[in-house]
Amino acid sequence: MAFIDDIIARAKADKKTIVLPESMDRRTFEAAEKILKADMANIIIIGSPEEIEKNSEGFDITGATLIDPQTDPNRQKYLDKFIELRGVDTMVAQAKKKAEKKGLSEEETNALVEAAAKKGITVEKAKAQMESDYMYYACLMCKCGDADGAVSGACHSTGNTIRPALQLLKMKPGISSVSGFFLLEVPNCDMGENGLFIFADCAVNTDVDSAKLAEIAKLSADSFEQFVGAPAKVAMLSYSTMGSAKHDDVTKVAEAVKIAHSQYPDLVVDGELQLDAALVPEVGQLKAPDSKVAGHANTLVFPSLEAGNIGYKLVQRLAKAPAYGPVLQGLALPVNDLSRGCNADDIVGTVAITAIQAQAQG
Repeated sequence: MAFIDDIIARAKADKKTIVLPESMDRRTFEAAEKILKADMANIIIIGSPEEIEKNSEGFDITGATLIDPQTDPNRQKYLDKFIELRGVDTMVAQAKKKAEKKGLSEEETNALVEAAAKKGITVEKAKAQMESDYMYYACLMCKCGDADGAVSGACHSTGNTIRPALQLLKMKPGISSVSGFFLLEVPNCDMGENGLFIFADCAVNTDVDSAKLAEIAKLSADSFEQFVGAPAKVAMLSYSTMGSAKHDDVTKVAEAVKIAHSQYPDLVVDGELQLDAALVPEVGQLKAPDSKVAGHANTLVFPSLEAGNIGYKLVQRLAKAPAYGPVLQGLALPVNDLSRGCNADDIVGTVAITAIQAQAQG
């Protein structure tokens, strides 16, 4: 059974409610038809009647819940929640608490409060944002317990997908930032977990330090085990293996490994490792003979977003490997991004993945 078939079967076994806010795109409705036909998730589509009528033409979306933010009976509930989370008074109170905790001077406190007030939202602006940016509405539905997750990005940037989630859903306790991974299924490959790999971070963090790399390693290992069902073996990648080269970029990765070992003692992680040392047993034995990961890695943490993004696309195109993602990790509730070049089947797969994340929320 292909990876995505297994994920869809798992989604069907415990159906969750997933919101699709991009009613302005026909791919949403093509995907919704497939999802509903497979009976793998309950689907909510947000949009005006005009958008839905125009873009759903030719697709059977019987069974989907259609929500118009202008007339939804729950809109006041969502507006109240928006103000509770992001209103000016809330933001100012949070800033004062933060200033007191840090022991800031009166001048520093005033500056922090002033900046927070500017970030806060008024009722009028919140209402307008809910009605015009459906991703905010989708996140509020999740926050209020009316949906289990959301999928967006077919016609919106990653930033426009992640920003509402960060503002309204926040991150899991103890997590400092959101990261994104791709799960690649490489055909005819005996490396990784029978050709299955996680590549991270390929989508979100443009600037990572050692602490953030260590956190990405832990989150990616948890994601690998959640989706693949096998123990994660995490390689922290570099152009150096165990000190074979000297540079600040190498030191950053080596320090990340030390942090990961200290903070997550049960995590099987090693590095810094070159890619061949991470994947090829003979090379791993030669370059890092004492490593539990070298030659057997299935979860690859790249030293930068640039490297990760290039790396997954190389494998996807040259090996003709299905690449599922970017899947977001670290959020309190599951929200996932899509490539703007996605097709309907990509949306179906991402909805299934989001449903599995939602199942893990309990």
